[in-house]
Amino acid sequence: MKLRRQYVEKPWGRTQLPPIFDAPPGKQIGEVWFTNGEELPLLAKYIFTSERLSIQVHPNDKQAREHGLAQGKNECWYILEAEPDATLGLGLKNEISGEELRRSALDGSIEDLLAWRSVKPGDFFYVPAGTIHAIGAGISLLEFQQSADVTYRLYDYGRPRELHLDDAIAVARTDAYQDNFAQHVSANETRTLVNGPHFVLAQTHSDAFEDRQRWVMPLDGEVQSGSDVAAAGECLLLEPDSSLTSTGCQMLIGATA
Repeated sequence: MKLRRQYVEKPWGRTQLPPIFDAPPGKQIGEVWFTNGEELPLLAKYIFTSERLSIQVHPNDKQAREHGLAQGKNECWYILEAEPDATLGLGLKNEISGEELRRSALDGSIEDLLAWRSVKPGDFFYVPAGTIHAIGAGISLLEFQQSADVTYRLYDYGRPRELHLDDAIAVARTDAYQDNFAQHVSANETRTLVNGPHFVLAQTHSDAFEDRQRWVMPLDGEVQSGSDVAAAGECLLLEPDSSLTSTGCQMLIGATA
């Protein structure tokens, strides 16, 4: 099944997306979700930034269920394009207390406490629930995540949006981001990028995880399953043991763990 695109407006989004997305004119699109309006366990989406996203955090499964949600949000990012000075914030430079985190969020000094790192195409980051993070400006990326629309904002650069300090501080880890969660992958490689516990994801040039429901996201060329064809900027959702053929293109394939 070829999943429909859902265009999501964001204050940090862009009015111009790559032509392959056929985005609605005059809208500031920050995210393109692949969904057919169904409740699915995982979500693939593109993110396009013209400004920094809020400094934020997501709960894990246990914390989310305590708030009546089905699951938390572990996610990962594959960098497609990045301006020369583009950065991501992942974890804090130094561990601090919850009260120090609250003060820094209120006075804006959290920007300096966050560990910002330069990024380039092919960089990949796994972002466990509880990681304080922010995506910087000038970045296009593919995100694969648990399908949970739950974000607790700590700081939003003065934008008039709600913050969620109590919830964020309750779930946030205030230690450093683990370097082994970051890697760089070249276009010709086949590599497992995430191997559980919430999902798996691989960069590959042929089918993978054939025994599971899987999300297929070509980065170039075309893939086909039955009568469904997808190219870069599109996504197929395949049931276990469904056939998949491709032109040998580079693609990301994700599945339940």
